[in-house]
Amino acid sequence: MKDLRIKRLTVTQYKWKRRDLTGDYNGFNHVYLKGGEVEFTDYVLTVETEAGVTGEYVGGVGVSYAQVAMAAEYLIGKNALEREKIWNDLKRALRKHDKFGMGPIDCALWDIAGKVAGQPVYQLLGGWRDKLPAYASTFHGDENGGLDSPEAFGEFAVQCREMGYPAFKIHGWGHGPIRREAQAVLATRKAVGDSMDLMIDPGCEYETWGDALKVGQACDEANYFWYEDPYKDGGLSAYSHKRLRELIKTPILMGEHIRGIESRVDNLIAEGTDFVRADVDYDGGITGVMKLAHVAEGFGMDCEIHAPGHAPRHCMAAIRNTNYYELGLVNPKVAGWKSQHQVHADDYSDDLDAVDADGCVPVPQGPGLGANINWDWVRKHATGTTVYE
Repeated sequence: MKDLRIKRLTVTQYKWKRRDLTGDYNGFNHVYLKGGEVEFTDYVLTVETEAGVTGEYVGGVGVSYAQVAMAAEYLIGKNALEREKIWNDLKRALRKHDKFGMGPIDCALWDIAGKVAGQPVYQLLGGWRDKLPAYASTFHGDENGGLDSPEAFGEFAVQCREMGYPAFKIHGWGHGPIRREAQAVLATRKAVGDSMDLMIDPGCEYETWGDALKVGQACDEANYFWYEDPYKDGGLSAYSHKRLRELIKTPILMGEHIRGIESRVDNLIAEGTDFVRADVDYDGGITGVMKLAHVAEGFGMDCEIHAPGHAPRHCMAAIRNTNYYELGLVNPKVAGWKSQHQVHADDYSDDLDAVDADGCVPVPQGPGLGANINWDWVRKHATGTTVYE
């Protein structure tokens, strides 16, 4: 039997630039700007075992890897297949923090498990789908000639429909007139008719609950599929969102900013949402996302996975109560990230043109996560490496 004790963890930080982007009014959202350029800092985590089987994960943010450093000493010598024990030990150890570090660690351990079994992760999870319906998830609205008007969102939605997408999600403007937000909701529905599911995610930009109500009423008029994280409470107040739900008929999707299974259950009991949100980086990796999917299932509700990537595809392929894969962020005038962010050595893509004629993306079929990393490219762009052993 292979010795799958963890021998070494390595965190590689790298930087890359994406063209035709800039920051919005406060720099927290990225929006279109012809000739602009934004530099990103990203990470690769590798977890090596004594047997030579290595788990790899591309993702996470700086705070995630600060917590990987906190967990590294504990992880050395642990059996990499004992994911449930490791997950719960780290949940306790990081209880005073947001637990972001659990996500990359858990995903890398699932990659090891799949490689040992010679199977893609989704099959280990009991998955059965090999392709997933996707929605086009836009960059935020801009003032620079891209998604700069309600009509521009409508035109882009039509373009996406013609590419095969069954659904389209607006990320509106930051710090803009609430009337324009409502107009974008209506203009996009007018442009596509009843041929697509439509969603809107303000990203918690609206200043007041009243603003959220106004846009929610437009969503009702336009028959939107969901309304996500509208205003600056951050989606944390179950009470306020229950009140919103009582006054609009559009289902709301909350939970991206609530940490932990127990808090999600409390939110559901308090009737603060219609859909459960889950994210492999934010919610404890693949293990955490699957727990949240089962929590939602227990309430008879759906779980929608936030953000694209290999791990989200594997999870969605094994979840019954879910609807769409989030492909993004996309903009008709911003080149796809793959031409500039060549971290994957194969044809994996989350660019706008990644869907097939049915608006679906494939589930990776290689062992583990199936994320073949272009290590030559990563090393060329590396800005730091930390080794724990």
